[in-house]
Amino acid sequence: MQLTTWLRLVLGRPFRRAGHRTALVAAGLPLHLALIPLWLWLAGAIAGAPAVTPLPVLLTLVVTPLLTVGQRRRYRALVGKDLPRPAVPGPGRNRKAAVRRLTSRALWRQACYHAVAGPLLAVLDLAVLAVWAAALVAASLYVWIWALPPQWRVTDVGYTVQAAYITAGGLALLFLGPRLTGAVVRLDTRTAEVLLGPSRTEKLARRVADLAESRAGVLDAADAERRRIERDLHDGAQQRLVSLAVNLGLARATLGDLPEEARRVIDQAHREAKEAIAELNNLVRGLHPAVLEDRGLDAALSGVAAHLTIPVRVAVDLPRRPSPTVEAVAYFVVSEALTNVAKHAQASRADVTVERFGETLLVVVTDDGAGGADLAASGGGTGLAGLAQRVASVDGTFSCHSPAGGPTVITVELPCAP
Repeated sequence: MQLTTWLRLVLGRPFRRAGHRTALVAAGLPLHLALIPLWLWLAGAIAGAPAVTPLPVLLTLVVTPLLTVGQRRRYRALVGKDLPRPAVPGPGRNRKAAVRRLTSRALWRQACYHAVAGPLLAVLDLAVLAVWAAALVAASLYVWIWALPPQWRVTDVGYTVQAAYITAGGLALLFLGPRLTGAVVRLDTRTAEVLLGPSRTEKLARRVADLAESRAGVLDAADAERRRIERDLHDGAQQRLVSLAVNLGLARATLGDLPEEARRVIDQAHREAKEAIAELNNLVRGLHPAVLEDRGLDAALSGVAAHLTIPVRVAVDLPRRPSPTVEAVAYFVVSEALTNVAKHAQASRADVTVERFGETLLVVVTDDGAGGADLAASGGGTGLAGLAQRVASVDGTFSCHSPAGGPTVITVELPCAP
C-alpha cells in the first residue's frame, strides 16, 4: 500500500494539472504572436525602410481590447481563473471619451502586454511545446522502432544502445515538462494580472470602497437592531410595567381595609414600578428614540432640549432627511454634548444648529460656559472622545474649540450619501 501511494505521488502528482497547463500554453501561443507584425514594423523603421507606416500602431490600439478578451477567455476556459478587470473609462462616443480611452493607463498596460511581454512569452511557449514534443517522441522511440516494417528495422547493437539513451532522456524530459510548464504558466499568469488587470492604485481604491460599503452595511444593521430593541422594549416590557403600576395604583386606592403593613408594601411597589418605567424610558431613549424615527431630528432634538435645566435654542434646517444611520449619529452627538453642557460647562444657555449643505450635514453645538473641554484628555469611548469615535464611524469629522473661559463650540460634519 505504501509503494502504491509513493508511486502515485511520484508519477501522478507532476502530471495532475500538466494537461490543462499545456493546453493553456498552446492556446496562448497564437495570441502572444498576434502583434509580431508590430515588431517587424519597428525593425523596418530602425533600418530606414521606405515602406514604414503608422498602420501597425493604430492596429495595435484597435486589436488590444480584442486580444485582452481572448486572454481572459483562455484563462477562464482552461484553468477556471478570472483575471481581474481594470477600471473602465467613462462611457460615451464623443471625442473626449475616445481620448480618455486612448490615454487610459489600462489600455497602454494591455498594449504593453500584447506587444512586449507577449512575444517574449511566445518564446517560452514554443520552448515548452518543444520539450513536450521531444519528450514524447524520445520516450516512445522503441514504439516507433517496433512500428516500422521488419525490413526497415535496424538491428545494430550500437543503435539499440543509443535508442536506450534517447528513451531515458525522453523520460527525464517527461518529468521536467510539468515543472517547466508550471513555471511558464505562473510567469504568464503573474504578467497578465499585472498588465491586463487593475493597477495597485485601483486595487487599493476597490478595497477601500469594499470596506466602506461593508462598514456601512454593518452600521445600518446595528442601527436597525437598536431600533428593533427599542420597539420591543417599548411595546413589551414597558407596557407591562405601566400595567403593573396602574394595577398597584388601583389597589392602593380601592382596597381601603388593608392592614397598614400591606399598604406600605403596595406603596413601595407602586413607587418602584414608576421608577422602573422612568429608567426604562431613559434606556429606550438612549437606544433609539421613537420620535427620531417618526418625526426626525427637529422633534427629537427639541425633546432633548426640553429636558435640560438651561435654555437651549434648536435650529434645524433639513430640506430632506439624511439616512437613518447618519441621523442617529447626529442625534446622539447633540444629546451627549448637551448633557455634558448641563453637567460640567456651568453654562447659562446653549445653541444647536443643524443644516445640510449639499451632501454634508453640519451640526454645531455652542454654549457660553467656562470652556476648557479637552478632546485628548477624555478617555477612549467616553465623553468627547466617544463622540469623535461615533462621528468617525460614518467618515465624519469632529472638532471641539473650547478655550479657557469659553465659549465652547463643537462642530461635526457628517457625509450624507444621496
